[in-house]
Amino acid sequence: MLECVSVVPEMPNTASFSFRAPSGALFAFDAGQFLTLEIPAPGEPGGVVHRTYTISSSPSRPRSITITAKAQPDSIGTRWMLDNLKPGMRIRAIGPAGLFTNAASAAGKYLFISAGSGITPMMSMTTCMWDEGQDLDVVFINCAKRPSEIIFRQRLEQMASRTHGLDLKFVVEEPDEYRPWTGYQGQFNQLMLGLMAPDYLEREVYCCGPEPFMTAVREALAGLGFDMENYHQESFGAPVETEADQPELDDVVPDDDSKAEIVFGASGVTAKVAETETVLAAARSVGLNIPSGCTFGVCGTCKVKKTAGDVHMVHNGGISEDDIAAGYILACCSNPIGKVEVEV
Repeated sequence: MLECVSVVPEMPNTASFSFRAPSGALFAFDAGQFLTLEIPAPGEPGGVVHRTYTISSSPSRPRSITITAKAQPDSIGTRWMLDNLKPGMRIRAIGPAGLFTNAASAAGKYLFISAGSGITPMMSMTTCMWDEGQDLDVVFINCAKRPSEIIFRQRLEQMASRTHGLDLKFVVEEPDEYRPWTGYQGQFNQLMLGLMAPDYLEREVYCCGPEPFMTAVREALAGLGFDMENYHQESFGAPVETEADQPELDDVVPDDDSKAEIVFGASGVTAKVAETETVLAAARSVGLNIPSGCTFGVCGTCKVKKTAGDVHMVHNGGISEDDIAAGYILACCSNPIGKVEVEV
């Protein structure tokens, strides 16, 4: 049993809940691990639900333990805590557990990439290194809907203002009304990564956020030649406790040894190339001209219609989701998988 000692609002529908052990025992865990809480849930089978939350506090401060939770529209457990949990109340916890931690890492340079409340394990790991007096070399990237929704922003800025080794980078989808935003804006992509952490190839990467976000990060890194052995991720939905529980990542990775065929329908020309070749490069190799500009998925000049087959496309904002749904691709950053036909 844990006793709640404080509830600190972080933003709408988000709060940090701190607990102590009624026995006075100290907490022992690795930064980045999670707890499972048994939460009252009237109307649910057994009257309780079990929910996992990453510990946002640091093991270097063992007298209390903190989780930071954000309620989604369909939340049951987190919603109950936000509406009902008060200091002095007790709640049952299981754990800690989880493999998403840098506790045993020998890396000297880190790249933490998170979205929304995926920032919590990064906060725990950063605070732990800070408290231990480590010589920090951390690029800390967090993506949020708006600047006002960046969890722990003030706390992180306070730490960063007292060391040269914590480099904060925030990305927002849109600014708050009447409050200008001069930082990064839009969807996190390869271009931003190169600007934020030019030495990303030398860093150990830890990523946490919604599944589509983590997929985009993996694709951006893989496309830039990052050694994915140095990539670690934690899922919002299902933190894992053992190596056997680790999900298999089914990302498409173009292969030099795998051959593809591109049929340029309007020209009646076919090119046989490696999967690592882009549609744009393949077109040029057979004497066809697809107008292009940046060649990095930004400007959208090379947009063409795909009429059959699949491509692996990692763009940087140069094409809309509606165009993708309609079958369009950017030739400069699309790799053919198998046989593909385009209107060129």
